[in-house]
Amino acid sequence: MVRGRFAPSPTGELHAGSLVAALASWLDAQALQGEWLVRMEDVDGPRCIAGADQKILQQLAACNLHADHQVAFQSQRHDLYQHALDTLIAKGLVYPCACTRKEIEEQQASLGLSLERHKAAVYPGTCRRGLNGKTARAWRFNVGQWSALRGSPVVQWHDRRLGNQSQNVLDEVGDFVLKRADGLWAYQLAVVVDDAAQGITHVVRGEDLTDNTARQYLLQEALGYEHPIYLHTPLVLGANGEKLSKQNGAKALDLSSATAIAQALQAAASTLGLTHLDLENGDAATISTALTTWIQTWAKKYVVATP
Repeated sequence: MVRGRFAPSPTGELHAGSLVAALASWLDAQALQGEWLVRMEDVDGPRCIAGADQKILQQLAACNLHADHQVAFQSQRHDLYQHALDTLIAKGLVYPCACTRKEIEEQQASLGLSLERHKAAVYPGTCRRGLNGKTARAWRFNVGQWSALRGSPVVQWHDRRLGNQSQNVLDEVGDFVLKRADGLWAYQLAVVVDDAAQGITHVVRGEDLTDNTARQYLLQEALGYEHPIYLHTPLVLGANGEKLSKQNGAKALDLSSATAIAQALQAAASTLGLTHLDLENGDAATISTALTTWIQTWAKKYVVATP
């Protein structure tokens, strides 16, 4: 059974960029005659806004995007993440880390390496051989150890839109965090565990998350999970030329009328390179017809070409 998913963080309402990801993942599941799941990535509790999860579900329903199963919440899945971490500990593939972010950045600077905008510093493996009397703050995946076991730190995969991809995780990321210093689960571990537990076969998400795929491949291998098939969509950009997000002023979707809903869906479809349709009257029948047309277009663009 093909299964896709949309996994928003309930830190606010959906905006134009997040609707693109929702629509793309829904279209993909429909084109593959599969199921579409919704998962609330609310593991980072302090950033979540009360009631945002229900508002997101209302917005999806207004756009005629309905999940095929009960919505899952990461905040209710801690035992799954702990089991995965315990499995990796037993395999000797993780270790406790005492380093602060500032210390890591200083270590990178001392090696003459610059910190790229919006990218975390490459972890140099300081605590890999022990804490040297310091107090553990986080748990990290030992990329070097797993790379030795698998034969290479280079991960290669195929993206259905972007083509063949490759990343040397050891050089470009280093040992990455699975459980944070504040006790919260890191995105990389939670998303890998959830996708496996929910039987997700096809991941469709924004292009800004492409860089995460190699790390998730390594975790999937280490935990004995199957790899989903990936497709990363174009992004909606803000006025500053960067990905539209809540952090750079993205406004909540206006879905206050049938016309507004039609306009929001048309804008999302246009970002995905789908056929521009006349949705002026915006009634339910028109939107349903548009979604059917876009499913067919999506299938021609991506399903037939899937290896």
